[in-house]
Amino acid sequence: MCAQPLTTAPWLSALGVNQALLFTGTVFLGCALVGLGGALQIPKAPANSHMDVNIIAEAFVVTVIGGMGSVPGAFLAAVLIGLLQAFGILIFPKITLVLVFLDAGGGARRAPLGARWARLEPELRGEAALMVLLRPWDRTMTFLAIGALVALAAFPLVADAFALKLGIEVMVFALFALSLNLLLGHGGVISFGHAAWFGIGAYASALVLRHAGAPMELALLAAPIIAGLCAFAAGWFIVRLSGVYLAMLTLAVAQLAYAIAFQWVEVTGGDNGLIGIWPSDWASGRLVYYYLTLVLTGIAAAFLIRLVFTPFGHGLRAARDSALRAESIGIDVRKQRLVAFAIAGAAAGLAGGLYVFSKGNIDPSVLAIPTSVDALTMALLGGIQTVTGPLLGAAGLHLLKDFVMPLTDYWRTLLGLTIIALVLLFPAGIAGTLRNLLSRREGGAS
Repeated sequence: MCAQPLTTAPWLSALGVNQALLFTGTVFLGCALVGLGGALQIPKAPANSHMDVNIIAEAFVVTVIGGMGSVPGAFLAAVLIGLLQAFGILIFPKITLVLVFLDAGGGARRAPLGARWARLEPELRGEAALMVLLRPWDRTMTFLAIGALVALAAFPLVADAFALKLGIEVMVFALFALSLNLLLGHGGVISFGHAAWFGIGAYASALVLRHAGAPMELALLAAPIIAGLCAFAAGWFIVRLSGVYLAMLTLAVAQLAYAIAFQWVEVTGGDNGLIGIWPSDWASGRLVYYYLTLVLTGIAAAFLIRLVFTPFGHGLRAARDSALRAESIGIDVRKQRLVAFAIAGAAAGLAGGLYVFSKGNIDPSVLAIPTSVDALTMALLGGIQTVTGPLLGAAGLHLLKDFVMPLTDYWRTLLGLTIIALVLLFPAGIAGTLRNLLSRREGGAS
C-alpha cells in the first residue's frame, strides 16, 4: 500500500475549528491583500480589462520561484522579477517578454528560492483524483455518435453563412478541448498553457503557406507534426515535475511561445500577425471547408476517444489515480505522460491549423492565456471525468457566447455568471451529470 498524503483537516476538526469559516477567512484575507496590491499599483499603471490576466501569470512565477508557502521566498522572487523587468529591456531588448518566464521555467526545474522557509508541497500522485470509472463504449454510445455525425453533416442544409462559421469554430475548439482532456481528465496533468500547441499549429500552417509557398494541404499536415514535436520536446522536461510546478512550467512554455510570436516581427508579423491565409481554391467555399473540418476533426476526435479505451489510456488513468501504484506494476509514468503530451499537442495543433484557414489570419492572441482558459473552461463545463464531455463543453461555451453577447454590453459579466450557474448546477459537467442520471436510472431499473 502506498502512503496517503497527510492532511490537517482531522486535526482541525478535533480542535473544534470550523473548517468552512477558516477557509472563508483565508479567501477573504487573500482577496483583500490582492485588492490592496491592485490599488497600490494604480499610480504606476492605469486599470484595464486585461490586468487580471497579466498579473496572474506573474503571480504564478512568484509562487514557483519563491517556493510554495514561503513568504520570504515570494519576496525574493518578486524582487528578482522586478529587477528583470527593470533592467532586462536594457540588456536583452528583444527578449524582454521571455526573460521572466525563462526564469520561471528554471525555477520550476531547480530548488525554489524559498525552499529553506517553504513548507514543501506534498507530491499528490493522483490521490486527489476522483477515480471515476469510465462508462464503457456500448451500443448506446455508438448510436449517439452516429446520430451526432449525421446531424453535423445535415447542418448546412438549414444553416446560413454565419451558422456555418459558428459550426466550424465549434468543431475546431471541440477538438482543442478534447486534446486537453487527454492530459487533464485522463492523465491528471493540469496544463495552463495548452494554447501553446494550438497556436504553434496555427502559426506552423500560416508560415509554411506564406514563407515556403506550400499549398493548404501540406500546411495543414505541418500543423499537427510541428505542434506534436514541440509538445514532445517541452514535455520531456514538464513530465518530470508534478503539482503546481508542472502547471507553472506549461504556462511558462505558452508564454514563451507568445513572446516569440509577438517579438519576432520579421517572421511572424509581430502583434499585427499574418493575413491572407486562405484555403486552396477547391476548399475556399464555406460549405466545402465546413465538411473538410468535419472530416478532419471527426477522425482526430475518434482517434482520441478510441485511445482512451486502449491499454495506453488505462495506463494513463492508472498513473493519474496513483503514480506509485502504477510504477509498482511496471507502468512507466513519465513515458505515458510524455506520449500523451505529444498526442495532445498534435491534436491541438491540427485544431489550430484548421482555425487559421477558417479565419484567414493569425496573431499572437491564439497563444495568450485566455485561449488556454477557454480550453480549460470547455473541458470543465463538459466534464473532465468523461470521454465526450469536452465536445459538449465546447459547443455549450460557444453557443453561450453567441447568444449572450448580443444581449447586453456587459456580456462578459453575464457570460461569467451563466458559467458559474452551470458549474453549480452540474458539478460533474454536462456529460458527467447525464452519465450519473443514466447510471441511477439503470440502477433503479435493476
